[in-house]
Amino acid sequence: MSDPLVAAVGNTVLDVLQSEGLDRRAAELGAYLSKGLRGLAERHAVIGDVRGRGLLVGLELVLDRATKQPADEVGAAVTRRCRELGLHMNVVQLPGMGGVFRIAPALTSTHAELDLGLEILDRAIAETTAGDNG
Repeated sequence: MSDPLVAAVGNTVLDVLQSEGLDRRAAELGAYLSKGLRGLAERHAVIGDVRGRGLLVGLELVLDRATKQPADEVGAAVTRRCRELGLHMNVVQLPGMGGVFRIAPALTSTHAELDLGLEILDRAIAETTAGDNG
């Protein structure tokens, strides 16, 4: 190592991850979040895919589940409505990717906080796709 300070910080981070069981927490909270997002997918046809690992989850909005045609404009509208309701959603604003949400809550998130985020996302999707059978 050329910088012992960086190595010491890295070792400390790994020690905290291990002692706090944050790998298990990420897996447990990630499963909880993914289950909630799959529940939203059952209610909203605009959700074409839920994927990820641990607390890094992707949600893809589509115009048609069969063709997986991207829903950039819907994604932008859902993002705006989520923000208005108090939830910041990280959406990649590239052509063809505006409807792909990268969801990465903190390891310190609680079930109640995840539930609130899911409720806001549910409401935002419902409001922005009203009349679209979404």
